[in-house]
Amino acid sequence: MTPWFQRIRSRLLVFLHDLAMIPLAWGLTYWVRFNLAYIPPEFLDEALAMLPLVMLVMGTSFWAFGLYRSVWRFASLTDLVRIGQAVGTGTALLLLLLFIFNRMAFVPRSLPLLFLIFQVLLLAGPRLFYRWFKDRRLDFGHGQRVLIVGAGRAGEMLVRDLLRDRQAGYVPVAFADDKPRRQGSVVHGVPIRGACAGIPQLVEVFGIDLILLAVPSASAREMQRLVGLCEAAGKPFRTVPQIKELMAGQVAVNQLRPVSLEDLLGRDPVTLDWVGIRRGLANKVVLVSGAGGSIGAELCRQIWHCRPRRLILVDQGEFNLYQIETELTESGGEGVHLSRYLLDVTAAGKVEALFARQRPEVVFHAAAYKHVPLLEDQIAAALHNNVLGTQVMAEAAVRWGSERFVLISTDKAVNPSNVMGATKRFAELVCQDLGRRAACRFLTVRFGNVLGSAGSVVPRFQRQIERGGPVTVTHPEIERFFMTIPEACQLIMQAAVIGQGGETFVLDMGEPVKIRYLAEQMIRLAGREPGRDIPIVYTGLRPGEKLYEELFYASEAYAPTPHPKIRVARPEGASSPSAPPTTPVQTALANLPEALARDDEAELTALLAAVVTDWHPSPRNLIKTNR
Repeated sequence: MTPWFQRIRSRLLVFLHDLAMIPLAWGLTYWVRFNLAYIPPEFLDEALAMLPLVMLVMGTSFWAFGLYRSVWRFASLTDLVRIGQAVGTGTALLLLLLFIFNRMAFVPRSLPLLFLIFQVLLLAGPRLFYRWFKDRRLDFGHGQRVLIVGAGRAGEMLVRDLLRDRQAGYVPVAFADDKPRRQGSVVHGVPIRGACAGIPQLVEVFGIDLILLAVPSASAREMQRLVGLCEAAGKPFRTVPQIKELMAGQVAVNQLRPVSLEDLLGRDPVTLDWVGIRRGLANKVVLVSGAGGSIGAELCRQIWHCRPRRLILVDQGEFNLYQIETELTESGGEGVHLSRYLLDVTAAGKVEALFARQRPEVVFHAAAYKHVPLLEDQIAAALHNNVLGTQVMAEAAVRWGSERFVLISTDKAVNPSNVMGATKRFAELVCQDLGRRAACRFLTVRFGNVLGSAGSVVPRFQRQIERGGPVTVTHPEIERFFMTIPEACQLIMQAAVIGQGGETFVLDMGEPVKIRYLAEQMIRLAGREPGRDIPIVYTGLRPGEKLYEELFYASEAYAPTPHPKIRVARPEGASSPSAPPTTPVQTALANLPEALARDDEAELTALLAAVVTDWHPSPRNLIKTNR
């Protein structure tokens, strides 16, 4: 049987059903009017005589309002409204015709109301019963007994889908919800049995096999609390996607997934001014240095969708550059020209030639060395890449008329305790100095750790867990700010658009997270128990590592921006450590190439400390400096 024939047959059956309900409702109207007893012959004869007209008028109204098009399996409030409109319109038209034909002789005054009520009941009742039967049909199968956390919109849609799709093997038993007004209520026949704090008790009382978290708008802190309660209950748990991932307003069984690290460490969904971002980047020539890195590659992906006139990828890593180029070209992007350059940002001659040829209007400088322990004894490499590379790129942007230069910095540049942070702070000062003297708008964007970026703690923990442990944490109290790579890049682009020049934008990183907690949750998400299945070993702080990071200097005056997730910091006075006078920066930059050529660590340490006066070299650096 073809789908076309099935569809025609289904609609015909629905229409015939609705037609059959008309004489039934008409007869019930007269029967009820005369107290469920004998109908006088004159009224009965007139009712039978009027029946063909009633069938014609009401059938036409049903057809006009499309009642035959509704699918009974998914009957809803919308169908009930449509039935009411069709019945009301048809009844009004029928009364008008009866008045014209016979002045409504032998038509009881109560007939219009009774006829309307019986029609609605006879049309809507079978539809709703059919849906209820399908949702509640007994298949005598066995499934996992499910506790649903959250009786809001997502929970309602989820339980509806579970009841509809019994083949999925889930049997919703109860809800848990924190809102007092919902306690004791029923959602699609499933009762709300208590607050979320009682999840362990509800699991035990009702013999729950699986917990489903239907709270897509939950904050990271709330999700952490719920996950802790689920872990205390000792049962597996799943979650629906976050709001930003729910595209069609649906929550279905096939969308359930394990709780991810992003759920626990993520933040509230970020709303961006995409119109403004696209206006600022569309039809522009945009250059991204470090385009093959974690941040650089994601920046390229998102800029690509803003339709720049040309996107220029710069990276010194051949494979990384090849990967992002291939990904972008395969994703389409009609009308966007792509160029890629395999070069080192410290190669002044090549950078100059690149800018002269391409004339980029917006530059995102993400190329940098960032591994804290590695750079502690590699000060020459750190200065060469992070400072000299920034200077070369920034000065080329000034000479060749770039409109904006966005430096991607880090929270480790604030009161730096390591070489990496100090060189990134030096890079910030280079851009501030050039911004005072050039037409190009220089902007700095600071943020903390990025989940999943190359070299971050998350991939290391994953490798350690896969090997069976131990998971190594430097200190039980160490904490860091976290955000996802896409979110960081979106906020970078937002800051680039709203910046007027000279600002340091700081991304709202939410609450800091203890690395110990991160390790524990990653072990649990892998189905293991911290300390029992996989031990956590504390190894001590590494060289240059702080217990916590900062986003602002105390001397920086920071203020909100038009975007709630971005704050702007401006240095206060030239004498503060956050904004030293211009002369030391220019002097250090003038001496840097020769110092790098001599490769004298003591000289390089002194040069860096003279610019970043709040950096205190580690004992290892001091020993070498005093030799």
